[in-house]
Amino acid sequence: MKKMYIEKQGSCTRVAIKREEELEEILIQEAESGPHVGEIYKGIVKNIINANNSAFIDIGIEKNCYMQLGDSNPKNLKNGDHVIVEIVKEAFGDKGPKVTADISIQGNYCVLVTFNNRINFSKNIDDVELKKYIIKHIKKPKDLGVIIRSKALEATVEEMNVEIEYLYNKYVQVIKTGTYTLKPKLLYSNRGIINRILREYIDESFTEIITNSSEYYHKIVEYMKTREGLNIDVNLYDNEENLFSYYGIEKKLIHLRSKKISLPSGGNIVIDKTEAMYVVDVNTAQNTKHESMRNTFLSTNLEAAEEIVKQIKLRNLAGIIIIDFIDMYSEEDKEAVKNIVEKGFSDDKNKTKIYPFTPLGLLQITRKRVGKDIYSYLEENCQECSGEGKRLRLSYIEFLIKNIIYKIEEQCHGDAVYIEINEQYKKSISEDIISFIKEIDALDKNVYLKYTNNSEVFKVEPILFMSQIKKLQSCKIYENNLG
Repeated sequence: MKKMYIEKQGSCTRVAIKREEELEEILIQEAESGPHVGEIYKGIVKNIINANNSAFIDIGIEKNCYMQLGDSNPKNLKNGDHVIVEIVKEAFGDKGPKVTADISIQGNYCVLVTFNNRINFSKNIDDVELKKYIIKHIKKPKDLGVIIRSKALEATVEEMNVEIEYLYNKYVQVIKTGTYTLKPKLLYSNRGIINRILREYIDESFTEIITNSSEYYHKIVEYMKTREGLNIDVNLYDNEENLFSYYGIEKKLIHLRSKKISLPSGGNIVIDKTEAMYVVDVNTAQNTKHESMRNTFLSTNLEAAEEIVKQIKLRNLAGIIIIDFIDMYSEEDKEAVKNIVEKGFSDDKNKTKIYPFTPLGLLQITRKRVGKDIYSYLEENCQECSGEGKRLRLSYIEFLIKNIIYKIEEQCHGDAVYIEINEQYKKSISEDIISFIKEIDALDKNVYLKYTNNSEVFKVEPILFMSQIKKLQSCKIYENNLG
């Protein structure tokens, strides 16, 4: 069974999924400036252009939005009118977003729409009898239309009706807020990572969801009311130590920077990132268990195929991914390896396509990009090497140090800490010591810092004895003057 951990830190939300305590997937999303397709705004008409029958609408962003009048959109708008609109096309270049007065509220199985008052079906639903049954038993709001999505094939009509009621309440709240709000503002967004998690991930395989955000907690609890068949514990985490650190996820996250991953047989895979794609190389290395080279190559490739799928999901790799398996001359062997890859991605939430082996024996994968890959979150250009290399983000290291200091405070209540950190961060830290101290939440501590060339990026220890202080006096970078 699976557990989900949802941690919000500032503008960043991180989601970890464990299956039987094994980390299975990591999702990271930082708040992005909008507006985005599907979001609903309260707007005020700023200008009517009669020549092309259009209106420009202020929704509270830098550029006014554009709306074509007529058809289902209002025809008799005038300057100063208040309207509720949905983004149908994002801003591009000098052009603002395009909007429509036809709004929709999307769920797992159904979409409520204002542009008609009928029951419509996804083109992927072609069972005539099923359509008749749904039309007869669905509880459609009188004032809205309903689109039945293809995912509804996995649900009962009762589940659809529960969702429709939930979506209709959302719609009523949007209209109510939009009607009584005087200024342009965002009324509804379904694009955040939590909405995606609720729509695409939550199912009966989960036993528990833990989050440190009261906002997310209440949203998940409210959503669970629409999924009566699910028995998932939802818990709010409120310890000072960050959630990922407490549940051992943070250490595993850092390990995902490693290019080389060893396989149980003695082989390995190496993952490299280029500007255009990701490249994965498979090596037999010390795999010598089989007498024949063919069996050695095949066993390594099969083992590698499973691990590559796992790493792609964990690192959230997307775009073009090229895998250079060990040479196989048998089409049967190639098909066996390809089948492992296809099976691994069969439940992938990101749209993924696996192509046949090329004449050179390469396997190509394309995967839809959703959110950041792990490298974008963890790494930054290194200031010590003219930006040509990569290093663990200083802001991330500060975040980890802060959590270690919290643990030290709980265990020994010390007022002094000793930090060792790799020399590649010396310039960044020394330029603004106070900012570093603030970020690690150590304004109430005496801080001793030493730059090293150790393989470890950093380490933190409490200072408990006077003998330690005397030895480290030259490393002191900050003195607590608060007390």
